[in-house]
Amino acid sequence: MVAGRLVPRIYATSGRRDIHEFVVEALRLSGGTVLFESTTNRVPIYVAVAAPSGERLGLMIYPFRFTSRVVRRRADNEVRGQLRYGGEESWRDGDHVIARDVAGVDTTLLLGVDVEAGVFVGLDPDLYDPLPLGISVYSTRELFATARESGWVVWERDTHAGVRRKKARAGEGLETLVAFTPNRLLDYALLQRRSTELGLDAALRFSAARGIDRLASTGSPRDGDHALEELFGLDAREILDIIASRMRLEVAVKGGVAEHHLEKQLTSDALVSQVTRLDADGQPDFEVTLADGRCVLVECKNASPELYANGDYKVEVQKTRATRDDPAGRLYRPEQFDVVAACIYSATSRWEFRFRQTRDLTRHAKHPDRLAALHRVDGTWHTSLPDALNAAGDA
Repeated sequence: MVAGRLVPRIYATSGRRDIHEFVVEALRLSGGTVLFESTTNRVPIYVAVAAPSGERLGLMIYPFRFTSRVVRRRADNEVRGQLRYGGEESWRDGDHVIARDVAGVDTTLLLGVDVEAGVFVGLDPDLYDPLPLGISVYSTRELFATARESGWVVWERDTHAGVRRKKARAGEGLETLVAFTPNRLLDYALLQRRSTELGLDAALRFSAARGIDRLASTGSPRDGDHALEELFGLDAREILDIIASRMRLEVAVKGGVAEHHLEKQLTSDALVSQVTRLDADGQPDFEVTLADGRCVLVECKNASPELYANGDYKVEVQKTRATRDDPAGRLYRPEQFDVVAACIYSATSRWEFRFRQTRDLTRHAKHPDRLAALHRVDGTWHTSLPDALNAAGDA
C-alpha cells in the first residue's frame, strides 16, 4: 500500500533521498501546494498536490537517476539514466507492473531526474509497463542545456528490438520524450494526465507537449476554451462525439482526431459522393466512393513531427500491435487498402493531409509482399484523394 492505494509492487530504495526531495520541491516551484508525500525510501512515490488553479492532483511517480558520467563505448556528450528497481531475485516471480489508477483520478509519471543538472526527463509509462529488469535511457548534454535555457524541450527517438526485448518498445516505432526544468513539473503532469486520458500515440503526444509549452508561454487558452480545443482544432462537443461514437476508446483517442479531420475534408470534397467509416479490427479507416463511381479504401496515419534533412515529412505505415511468431506481422499487405492519407499536423500544426496510392508505396526490403514501415512524404504525394487516384503510377 502507498498512501492507502494498492499498488502491484513497492520497491525499497536507498541513496535516493535527494531525488525524492528534488521532485517534491519541483512541484512547489511549479506553483503547487504539496498536501501529502509518501516516505523517501519507497518507490513509487505518491504526492498529492493542489495546482494554482485549485485542481487537486494525485501523482504516482517512478523516478530514476540521470548522470553525466562518461560511459564506456558511448559518445562523450551523452547523459545516461538507469531505470532499475529491485534486485535480480525479485525479477524471478513475475512481471513488475506499473501502478495505475483505473478510475483515472491519480496520474502515473515515469521521470528521469538529473539533480545536479536540474533537469527532468519525462517518459511515457505505457512504453515501460511492465518495468524492465534494467534499462539505460540516453540523452545529450546539448538537449539538457536547451532544456535549462528554455525550460522545456521535446524530441523523438526511434525504438527498436533488443536481445531481451524481441520487438520495439513503442508500437509506432517512435517514442516522444520531454526534458524540462523543475518549475515545469506541473505542466508535465498535466501533459501526462491528458496523454493517459486520451491514449495519445507518439506523434500526438509530441504535438500535445509542444501545445502545452505554447499555452504556458502565451497564457491560458481563449476565453471559454479548453486547452484540448485549442490543441486539436475542435470544439468540446466534437471531441466528446469522437470518443462516444467509436467502438474502442483506444482507437478513438489515438487516431480519432486525425480521422475526424480527414472525414471532414473528404465529405467536403465535391468529387467525393460518400464516406463510410469502417470502425472494426483489421479494416482500413474509410471506404470512400467518388462521384465517378470508383470506390476505394483509405488508411489514415499520423506523420512524424520530425522531418527528413531536406524537409520531407515521414510517416509510419504499419500496425500498432505485432502478431505472435510472425516477423512481418506488423507490416501491411498492399491489397489491404488503396490509399494512405498522412496527417501532417504533428509536423506543421495544420490539420492537412497528403495522399498516395498503396501501389506506389515502397515495399519492405525483407518482405517484398508487404509495405515498408517508414515512408518519405514528398512531392509525389497529393493534397486531395481524387488527385492521388488520378495520378499515374510512379512505383
